[in-house]
Amino acid sequence: MSLVRLNIKGISYSQTQSGAYALILSEVDGERKLPIVIGAFEAQSIAIALEKDIRPPRPLTHDLFKNFSDRFNIIVKQVIIHKLVDGVFYASLICESNGKEEIIDARTSDAIALALRFSAPIFTYKNILEKAGIILKINPEEDVEKSDDALVFEEVPSDTSEKNIDEQNDYKNLSLAELEDLLQKAVSDENYEVAAKIRDEISKR
Repeated sequence: MSLVRLNIKGISYSQTQSGAYALILSEVDGERKLPIVIGAFEAQSIAIALEKDIRPPRPLTHDLFKNFSDRFNIIVKQVIIHKLVDGVFYASLICESNGKEEIIDARTSDAIALALRFSAPIFTYKNILEKAGIILKINPEEDVEKSDDALVFEEVPSDTSEKNIDEQNDYKNLSLAELEDLLQKAVSDENYEVAAKIRDEISKR
């Protein structure tokens, strides 16, 4: 199976789940995005690693791992998101020490936090991106003042009437067509955490 390289596009605060965030990974040579729901601690650790000017007064857990690894000549060469089961992503750290390579299982959020600290590339398999990736519709003509990494999303028309969906976001009673419409709406609203849940329900079908 061929690997696809990913970049970190950003982190979005969850509008439906308290204390949760959506980490947005972007396909390097394509348009697909991979939203992954992560916790607040992991989101903070990733955000700090992305902001090079921020240095916590004491090392965070992932910083401690990096310091420990440096002391014992352990290198994280790359991170591979290798499996998706029931909406949960699984990742591996490809490490090297004294010329010997080891594969270590890790939560995806931890693996990405470490990848940033080791400047290691992040990959996933093509079939996972095909199953869970989301294509964002970008409107380049919108005249909006924005940063280099900001995206402007065009509104996607939807004929789906508003549904009363409970707090558990149970989409099981909706048809595939309705789910597809809701997915496009969630992406347009930049609500990636909801988009990820709808995507997972579509994948189960």
